[in-house]
Amino acid sequence: MTDLRDFYPQTRVDERATLEQFLDFYRHVVIAKIEDLDEARASCRALPATDLTVGGIVKHLASVEDLWFRRKLLGLPPSEPFASAPSDVRDWAFHSSAHDSVAGLCELYERACDRSRAAAGLFDSLDASATLPSFGTGPVTLRWVFVHMIEETARHAGHLDLLRDAIETTDVLGEVHRRR
Repeated sequence: MTDLRDFYPQTRVDERATLEQFLDFYRHVVIAKIEDLDEARASCRALPATDLTVGGIVKHLASVEDLWFRRKLLGLPPSEPFASAPSDVRDWAFHSSAHDSVAGLCELYERACDRSRAAAGLFDSLDASATLPSFGTGPVTLRWVFVHMIEETARHAGHLDLLRDAIETTDVLGEVHRRR
């Protein structure tokens, strides 16, 4: 698994660098939580109280990157596979990931993050307004998008921690039972 200490944000940088570095740190956390899993573990429901999967969270986070940086900030149409996702299927990104490979999910997420970085790089100021309105009000600022994406990505990184713990505990318990 990736050593996340290499990506921890610097402590004495300006506001924008702080926001960019914290978001990138949590993006690395997300990849670290899936990159060494096989497809069965990435798509398994490891906790009985939820149907969240590691793969589903990663695909969801790719869709959220696309929504906020591409759709809202730039006003562009969604990228694939989100543009072709059925509009009548609630939480499509979470549930459709069962058919994706781990490598494919990592690539999808990393490409979405790269597009997000490029979109943010088009703006000099954190006070720049997004092209499309949000929440039935006016457009949010780039600063707001960064803070929201840090919050969203960090929250789901916590879910990934719990799912990975459950997967690893199940693997260990299964190994103990196989030895008996």
